[in-house]
Amino acid sequence: MEVERLQREYDVEVRWAPYLLDPTTPPEGKPRKPQTRPDDPPTQIESRGAANGLTFSRGRTWTSNSHLALEAAEWCAEMPEAMAFHRGMFKAYFDDLEDIGDINVILRVAGSAGLDVDALRTVLETRELQAQVDQGIQWARQIGVSGVPTFVFEEKWAVVGAQDYNVFESLVQKLGKTPRSNN
Repeated sequence: MEVERLQREYDVEVRWAPYLLDPTTPPEGKPRKPQTRPDDPPTQIESRGAANGLTFSRGRTWTSNSHLALEAAEWCAEMPEAMAFHRGMFKAYFDDLEDIGDINVILRVAGSAGLDVDALRTVLETRELQAQVDQGIQWARQIGVSGVPTFVFEEKWAVVGAQDYNVFESLVQKLGKTPRSNN
């Protein structure tokens, strides 16, 4: 991913903002019709994902409510395993077409990323981060977030969507960052 490369090459902190694409999705999720047919040419997002090692499988028939997944992401945001968790959630949702609103899916992905599954289960079952994630969603909307993924820099700059590396690099350079000397 471009953001992982950016973090290797520059001294930057990247924070993923929580965001619900469809806030009307009920907690249990909802059925949906597939947006593409198997024989359609690759979409731009499918092509960009493939270039970054992400697969966007076709045939999704379920829209997840991602609030619990966002709570899990908030819980592990400062942990070294956070990026592995994000990658695992992307794979579960986009590649494997799993329901990321299902606590068992979230916990399996967390365990695969090396996170403490028992501690996360407690956090998710008690919903102790629900209000914090709701505040983050509100903040993201207030600063103009309109899609996912969204990457927020220095608590005030956001890059929305799957962007080329040069978009991220240009932003951090405008913020006065220089490449690390150990590249």
